[in-house]
Amino acid sequence: MRIAVAQFASGSDKAANLEHLSALADQAADAGARMVVFPEGAMHTFGELQDDLKPSAEPLDGPFVAHLSKLASRLDLVVVAGMFEAIPGDHRISNTAVIVDKRQGLAAVHRKQHLYDAFGERESDRFRAGTEDIPLIDVDGFKTALVVCYELRFPAFIQGVADRGADLLVVPAAWVAGPLKEEHWTLMVRARAIENTMYVAGAGMTGPGYCGRSMIVDPLGVVEAGLGEAEGLVAGEVTRERLASARARLPLVEQRRAAARAPVAKS
Repeated sequence: MRIAVAQFASGSDKAANLEHLSALADQAADAGARMVVFPEGAMHTFGELQDDLKPSAEPLDGPFVAHLSKLASRLDLVVVAGMFEAIPGDHRISNTAVIVDKRQGLAAVHRKQHLYDAFGERESDRFRAGTEDIPLIDVDGFKTALVVCYELRFPAFIQGVADRGADLLVVPAAWVAGPLKEEHWTLMVRARAIENTMYVAGAGMTGPGYCGRSMIVDPLGVVEAGLGEAEGLVAGEVTRERLASARARLPLVEQRRAAARAPVAKS
C-alpha cells in the first residue's frame, strides 16, 4: 500500500485551509497513494496560547469532516487529519483526529488523551482530554492505529495498540519547534516504529513555531521518506513483506505478549 504524508501551515481561514488540504490530497492521489496523513490542527490554526478556539470548533458531522468525505470519495483516498471538535456545554474543545474513507465513511475518531502540558505550554487550558482507547481499523489489510502528536512521548500508550495488532501508526502532529525539539520528533517517530515493529507515518505542521519534518518510517526504524521545513508531500510504500521480515528478526511484540501471559511467580 502506498501512503503519503503532507504538511502545510493552517491558518484561521477554514475555507482556505480546506483548499490547501484538497490540493495536497490531489497530489497524493497523483502519486498513487491510497492514504494521505495531514497535520494536527489541519482544520484551523492553534493561534496564540490565549486565543479562544471554541468558535472554530465543529461537530463530527460538520463541514470539515463532510469535505474530507467528499475528497475521500472523489480520489478514492483514506484521509487522516486533525480538527477541533466542539463539546456541548464545555468551554473547552477536543483535539481530535479522524480517518475518513470512501468505503467506510468516518472510519475512526481519536480525541487526544495526552495533552501538551509541557515546555511552558498548557494545552489543557483550551482542550479536554479524551478517554477512549486508541482506534484500530483495517485499511487494505493493514491494521491502522491513530494517535496525535505529543502522544508519541508515551511509549506504553502506543505499545498497547501495537500489542492489539497494529501494523501502521498514523500521527497527525503540530510539533512545536525549539532547542532539540526537532531531534525529539525524529527520535520519537523512529523509536515507536522500532519498539513495536510497525510502520509510523507522521505528518507535521509547518510555518512559524513548528518544525514540519513529516516522515514515513519502516518497522526497523529506517526513514523511508521525509520532508524538511517547507510545505509539501512525500509518499512511500507499506508492505506486508517488510513487516513480516522485521518481526521475524525482532519479535518484540510477541515477546511482550508472552510476558503478559506468563504466570507471576509466587514468593
